[in-house]
Amino acid sequence: MNANKKIEEGVEHIRVAEKSLKTSLLKWRPDYEIAAEEYNKAATCFRNAKAFEQCRDCLMKAAECHKQNRSLFYAARAIDQAILICKELGDLREIPAFAERAANMYQSHGSCDTAAASLDKAAKILEQQHPEQALHLYLRAADVAMVQDSTRQATEFVSKVSRIYVKLKQFDLAADSIRREIGLHQQNESYQSTGRLAVALVLVQLARGDVVAAEKAFKEWGNYCEGPEVQTLEMLLQAFDEEDPESAKKALNNPFIKHMDVEYAILARDLPLPEGAATAPKVSVRQNAAPSYVSPNVQSTASVDEGVEEINKKVEDLKTDETTKEGSDDEFEGGLC
Repeated sequence: MNANKKIEEGVEHIRVAEKSLKTSLLKWRPDYEIAAEEYNKAATCFRNAKAFEQCRDCLMKAAECHKQNRSLFYAARAIDQAILICKELGDLREIPAFAERAANMYQSHGSCDTAAASLDKAAKILEQQHPEQALHLYLRAADVAMVQDSTRQATEFVSKVSRIYVKLKQFDLAADSIRREIGLHQQNESYQSTGRLAVALVLVQLARGDVVAAEKAFKEWGNYCEGPEVQTLEMLLQAFDEEDPESAKKALNNPFIKHMDVEYAILARDLPLPEGAATAPKVSVRQNAAPSYVSPNVQSTASVDEGVEEINKKVEDLKTDETTKEGSDDEFEGGLC
């Protein structure tokens, strides 16, 4: 009953807002300020009644009225609220467009920090189900932050971009993003973070199947790593160079790799190990084993050879008999003559 009452109250606010937008002979211009206020009140009523679709529509109408009244900051804030209502509805399709629109309005108003924060908030909503769209919003937020020379804020956004690329297995783009992130950390003089990113870059290059690029990354950025990190990377790269899967597995199970950001820890866990040199399996000898079975119908090689020699001997004997017989025939022929 209370919900129905709130809905009726919201409908009444909409009626007043629409009336404020009408013109007449004595009223040449719509009253956008009053209309925006009434639409906001209607949205509040619908939100309390959990009529989220009507609430979202009223917020977007309020944003349009604020825009017509050149109140871009309040227009953008109304769109931000509409993004949260979309989350409540579970309908995330319009969030990227809403976020871009709100960010443009914040920037036009001169509130670039708020624009970046708005894009970040929308990207977090999308990240789990639509990482590709969240990726675009994080990149946009990083660009907005760089315009304001806010390198620390930009570094946070680029870090999220790098991890999403790794999650999507787009390792070429991930490597480029990590290099950009390293450059931003160097500007901020965050050398410990640079060392961690050097490890991440080596892992990404190995995931690409490019051991040479991984070694190059280690030589270029490894001086920012701490002692245990250097030892682990040396062991890992040597294992891949020598195709030693056991040593590679041992290096990847190092605690500091497991405690990296989740995406890099998963990458290390699923990284294909070097295959190693193929070795022939050893023949196991069983003690007191029975002799192999030999069929009685099969002659041994020796018996076959003996049979062949006997046959050849018989053939020679036959030839000798024929020669003797021919000689005796000749003697008979001579005697008759």
